[in-house]
Amino acid sequence: METRLFVGNLPYSITEEELEEVFVPHGTVVSTVIVRDRETGRSRGFGFVEMETEESAATARQAMDGFELGGRPLRVNEAQPRKSRRPRSDDW
Repeated sequence: METRLFVGNLPYSITEEELEEVFVPHGTVVSTVIVRDRETGRSRGFGFVEMETEESAATARQAMDGFELGGRPLRVNEAQPRKSRRPRSDDW
């Protein structure tokens, strides 16, 4: 079963392909997503990596949490389900 990891403190210049490259040594990467600002398209400094198995996700999480990438120590945790948010006034 695929497991999704939250990856925080990413360098703003990293691409999805580069993020995948650093996680591949720990198992099969199903997908990578870097979250970007809707208006500017600039990275928000975090993203998600989906690993093929729970075991590879656990290995990647242990190896990559604190790993320095682009001069920044990564924060890697199992992703939590997105909480529903209250609509903002500017969403109307």
